[in-house]
Amino acid sequence: MPKTALKKEKWTLTFDPGLKEIVTKEARRNGIYPVALLERMVREKFNPFGHSGVGDAAAYVRALRGRSRGKTDAAFLRDIREWRKSNS
Repeated sequence: MPKTALKKEKWTLTFDPGLKEIVTKEARRNGIYPVALLERMVREKFNPFGHSGVGDAAAYVRALRGRSRGKTDAAFLRDIREWRKSNS
């Protein structure tokens, strides 16, 4: 029995012009297409652990650290160690 070809879906997204400008600037800065940038951002947001598809590890750690300013460095490092143990 022959397999049927998958139907490719076409998507159209409507963006705010200001948001579109920001996305295109960031994509140019990274040297990738805007669609690739959006796909990477969506993967990072919906990935349950968020670490496996990170393009720029240093920026990711900076963002994590920025979100946890209320924690001490020792508590931050302890969280990282616990995460490593849970991932093993």
